[in-house]
Amino acid sequence: MHDYRKVFPRPRVSVIRDNTASQSAGCIVEPWSLALSGLSPKGRDMHLLMMEISTGFSVAEALALLIRTPATLSALLRGLPDIWVHRNEGRDTWSAFDIMGHLIVGERTDWIPRLRIILEKGEARQFDPFDRLAQFEESQGKSLDQLLDDFARLRKENLVTLETLNLQPKDWTRRGKHPSLGVVTLSELVATWAVHDLTHIHQLSRVMAHQYRNAVGPWSAYLGVLQCAGHSA
Repeated sequence: MHDYRKVFPRPRVSVIRDNTASQSAGCIVEPWSLALSGLSPKGRDMHLLMMEISTGFSVAEALALLIRTPATLSALLRGLPDIWVHRNEGRDTWSAFDIMGHLIVGERTDWIPRLRIILEKGEARQFDPFDRLAQFEESQGKSLDQLLDDFARLRKENLVTLETLNLQPKDWTRRGKHPSLGVVTLSELVATWAVHDLTHIHQLSRVMAHQYRNAVGPWSAYLGVLQCAGHSA
């Protein structure tokens, strides 16, 4: 497992959006160039810490999760019987195998490619649409172990790329254009990357629990995961 503190030695960076929408949401509007100019290193760190408190986004916290997801999924899924891996919740739903394929597509075509678009083109170029069903073709002929290994490799490569970009405080407020959501910031993209992991870990637990929905008998009344609906396919 990687130590995010070594890969990102000073990751305490947060963002505050400088638009009227953030004012209505109760955020403090303070452009980076004005907020950080002239501050001592100690003052700058304190300012960044206060911005974490204001916005709820921390690079360190997001990275701590993103780094751990491959090992988490490997520990949960690797070597399991087919009932847990290849069964779904019914028509037009996903199995654990399908979910892993979807995460791989995201690593290849979503997070870092969109981050680069924000840095290089800003709002002038809209993100390419994300094909959330691409895994059904791309995962054909592969084993679950292959998917787990591919995901771990791609996630590692993407986090190394994120490190080499050497993003500065002002970069986290840069904006891009999502094809359906409109204007988004770089920080929102990275925050979504982390929560996307959690969304599909949640989905995995729900899909797997569904396979024993009858086996648990009357205890189903006490098992919230069996009552959960929604949260991805």
